[in-house]
Amino acid sequence: MTEIPLGVHLGERLTLEQTWWQAEFADTHGFESVWVAEGRLARDGIVPAAVIASRTQRVGVATGVVNNKSRNAALMAVTFKTIDEIAPGRAILGIGAWWEPIASKVGTPVERPVTAMREYVGVLQAFFRNELVEFSGDFVHMDGVRFDSMYHENKAIDVPIYFGSVGPKMLQLAGEISDGVNLDFLLPVSYLEGALAAIGKGIAKRTDGRERIHVTQIIACSVDDDDPDEAVDACRAFLTQYLMQQPHIAEHCGVEPELVERIKEVAGWPATPDDVRRAMRLVPTSLVHEVTACGRSGQAYDKLCEFHEAGVELPIISTHGDKEQTLLALAAAAGRG
Repeated sequence: MTEIPLGVHLGERLTLEQTWWQAEFADTHGFESVWVAEGRLARDGIVPAAVIASRTQRVGVATGVVNNKSRNAALMAVTFKTIDEIAPGRAILGIGAWWEPIASKVGTPVERPVTAMREYVGVLQAFFRNELVEFSGDFVHMDGVRFDSMYHENKAIDVPIYFGSVGPKMLQLAGEISDGVNLDFLLPVSYLEGALAAIGKGIAKRTDGRERIHVTQIIACSVDDDDPDEAVDACRAFLTQYLMQQPHIAEHCGVEPELVERIKEVAGWPATPDDVRRAMRLVPTSLVHEVTACGRSGQAYDKLCEFHEAGVELPIISTHGDKEQTLLALAAAAGRG
């Protein structure tokens, strides 16, 4: 089989014990990076990332992704300065605009997200260059601040910033000012053509001479060579929950709006496991295979390769169903068993 680079996504569906095991497995088996999730009000992303940074030796440690609304930009900068101290040269800041309706439900509605992200990331980059930061924008304000330590010399740090982008405007901004994109779950291979074109438009606006950024994508995976239908159903359940709760994904993954509405009629907020089980019967198997890598190990790995060939330089495995079996099987298929 073709060997491709791989990452691992560490979400709240893993116990902390599973999280540490997957991170350490990735570290010792040649994976490029691990991406610690923070999205729903389930688990913070920074604390596990710091623990993983201290328990690993070589793998990149990324957030996949934190948001630009719940942490002040100066605090976010010093947080990643700290992770870089723990794991020098391995910290990656994956950041995105918080999604609706959760942002409004906690009192921070998403408004002009592209402008807000441009301001926030510009300030982060100034901090990472160890500059004195003066900035007054519509969303971010800094009045002569910088990294400040009485005990050791402050210096510039190399922390790449990846955008968790979905829509074309944010993808274009990613191409213009970021180091990479961390594309979301459940976006089909066909989505990449438009996404890469949007990123390219942004790259054309860069003033630093850079001609490309790194493209990654989180891909929901489930493998069961004895019962592949069970693996497909694990991804079907995950897809159903996303269609219920994150409509910004639905519009990009080729789902008919009528299906989304029928699914949402079954679900409450937040969706319960019983809601998901009832609604997942509405989701066709063809759609599951379109947006996830599931079934037998060879079938799932071939899907990862399909994403890679279409332009995803780093497919990031998010395990579902039997999580340990899935990671072991895909690592073996990639020559990392």
